[in-house]
Amino acid sequence: MLVGGLSQKKCEQYYKEAAKTTYDIVIVPGIPYNGIKWDSIMKGRVYWAKHLYDNNITKRIMFSGGAVYSKFYEAKIMALYAKKLGIPDSAIYVETKAEHTVENVYYSYQKAKNLGFNNIALASDPFQCKAMRNFIQNNFDSMALIPFVIRILGDGYKPDVQIEDSAAVKPDFVSLNKRESFFKRRKGTKGRNINEGYYKNGKLD
Repeated sequence: MLVGGLSQKKCEQYYKEAAKTTYDIVIVPGIPYNGIKWDSIMKGRVYWAKHLYDNNITKRIMFSGGAVYSKFYEAKIMALYAKKLGIPDSAIYVETKAEHTVENVYYSYQKAKNLGFNNIALASDPFQCKAMRNFIQNNFDSMALIPFVIRILGDGYKPDVQIEDSAAVKPDFVSLNKRESFFKRRKGTKGRNINEGYYKNGKLD
């Protein structure tokens, strides 16, 4: 599992604060899927989302991520795994336009607000939460961070489940590497390619 980023002491502090409330929805950014199995980072993010749902820290989960570097929608793959782990379909949402982490957060937040959700958090690994902390503080009135607490996940995230991934394939897939230049991808990483029209005026897709 990925470690680093925020210290585990800081993660514990964020978790302790988050456990005082129940969020309307948590945003869980995606990561590429290779068509064989989920890697440890994706697995950790999905299992962490399950922990937050099972412990009533969130009512719903929004997985975010388009088909960026493989033909699979990252959000849909994570949703399939979440359902296999027992999270009900009614509690799962997907956002499939994001192609960079900043977009995961921005688009998911806009979609969540359009759905009528107000108490929103980002739930991910310590490294990604640290990377997004300033962006969140500078762009949103309120969004909590709930990074992994390794002590809580423990060995519980290790069991594998199998999914039928064909439902998450984008038929006309072209890799981001072929669609955008290196410099445009770098701009995207910094949040400069955000399309504010995707979820404008209450749009959901």
